Amino acid sequence: MADPVAGLSAGVIALTLTAAVLHAAWNALAHGVRDRLIGFALIGLGCTGAGAAGVLVLGSPPAAAWPLLLASAAMHVVYVLLLWASYELGDFSQAYPIARGSAPWLVAVIEVVLGRRLPIVQAAGIVVITAGLLSLAAVGRERRNRAVIGAALATGVAIAGYTVIDAAAVAVTPVPVYAAWLFLLQGPVLPVVAFVRRRRKVVEQARGLWAAGIGGGLVSVAAYGLVLVAQTSGATAAIAALRETSIVIGALIGAAFLGEALGRRRAVAAAVVTVGIVLLSL
Repeated sequence: MADPVAGLSAGVIALTLTAAVLHAAWNALAHGVRDRLIGFALIGLGCTGAGAAGVLVLGSPPAAAWPLLLASAAMHVVYVLLLWASYELGDFSQAYPIARGSAPWLVAVIEVVLGRRLPIVQAAGIVVITAGLLSLAAVGRERRNRAVIGAALATGVAIAGYTVIDAAAVAVTPVPVYAAWLFLLQGPVLPVVAFVRRRRKVVEQARGLWAAGIGGGLVSVAAYGLVLVAQTSGATAAIAALRETSIVIGALIGAAFLGEALGRRRAVAAAVVTVGIVLLSL
């Protein structure tokens, strides 16, 4: 296990950046579905299926992990509901950067409050990465929409909460077992919400979206599984910041494959985040 107060190892950086790419991919899939409730519900089904398969093969976690597992599952449910609400209230390019960019600050504060030393260089890296990500929040017509900002900030609080809980959990239980149960417990929530709100129309409205939705769920499982593995290094705050490069990666994916304009502001944000990544690795 790496020293949690040292710079991130190349392996941990590689795992976290791979997770960021996958995270950007499944969010792009979710955002691309016009009916976001159906999209999130299908992603939830993919997570549930992957979790159920893992539970059947891997069995149960140790007793010490259950309080953390239940707390994290509850926090993930809150996160998904807030993320869905944020996307319903405003633009993806407004809500997502605020939610993901605010979380590393909160994780770093929690880590310090818990008495864990944060190296100055890593702290600088977190500040630089977060500044680059939050600069994207100033773009778009929704910047004065308090509801969007409030929902996105609440999402960031939920992200910080489950990040710290999961970092503690992976110290007492194997990552595959923990991840399987986590996705099994939190995955069904949006499918249930969709069924309650749409009833018999769910299947009809999901027509043509099954592959993208469930595929997005499986990619989500892979992305967060890699984050959990990276968190066994103990560098929770640094990994939380590095993972949020998914926002810039998403912008690059949009420019390369979806025909979206990158723009000068996003290009500058990508450069700033790159500087932050270098600081985290020192």
